Amino acid sequence: MNPVLTLPAPAKLNLMLHILGRRPDGYHELQTLFQFLDHGDELDFSLRSDGVVHLHTEIADVPHDSNLIVKAARQLQTLTGTTLGADIWLRKVLPMGGGIGGGSSDAATTLLALNHLWQTGCSEDQLAQLGLALGADVPVFVRGHAAFAEGVGEKLTPVELPEPWFLVLVPQVSVSTAEIFSDPLLTRDSAPIKVRPVLEGNSRNDCQPVVERRYPDVRNALNLLNKFTEARLTGTGSCVFGAFPSKAEADRVSHLLADTLSGFVAKGSNVSMLHRKLQSL
Repeated sequence: MNPVLTLPAPAKLNLMLHILGRRPDGYHELQTLFQFLDHGDELDFSLRSDGVVHLHTEIADVPHDSNLIVKAARQLQTLTGTTLGADIWLRKVLPMGGGIGGGSSDAATTLLALNHLWQTGCSEDQLAQLGLALGADVPVFVRGHAAFAEGVGEKLTPVELPEPWFLVLVPQVSVSTAEIFSDPLLTRDSAPIKVRPVLEGNSRNDCQPVVERRYPDVRNALNLLNKFTEARLTGTGSCVFGAFPSKAEADRVSHLLADTLSGFVAKGSNVSMLHRKLQSL
């Protein structure tokens, strides 16, 4: 077997999410604040000379050719005209429909990994543009730095944030982004704000009331975590998070809630662990 390149696909949190309005194309204008977690999926990539892209890991209810990993690889092939292919294996840790970016992060890691492995020489800007066609969250994973995002999430301003420890609770439900964004009760008229008020804590997640109403398990997780720290929903997904000053404190609360809810503790990071790994190659 060819040598394997192993890279992480980190989780992200939306520390806030404001919906400003719906565009004519159906997408929503939004403002959000992305930060990475030192926790995520892991992918192995092995070079093929025959142009075939084969994801060896089966994902329930996701056909091979519909997986964002495979789509990302094939889009990079189309853009660059490379005749090379890849065998890919995924160790899935991040929940689907959790709002922590699993599929988007996997796609971004694939673009960066194969750009390196195939030596296609694409710039970060080219890869981010390619990623946007796969999903609005892919560009931030390609760029790998905490950011204030606008537009549909693709206009990124890098920011420096505190890097606390987070406890992320994972209710056993998968939330459909399309379902939340089509809900008639979703707030769609938040006033645009600048980066500084966001960094000072003037923010919320406009999707949270809709998700709480539709998913009692998520509401329950928020209520439980709120007893220890401010709890918030990330993105449109089911995962709920709270910040803590130390790993020990986050672990303590995690253990207290372990009988009721599954979850994980991870460090917030302004530079994604994917990019830290790539810099060491």
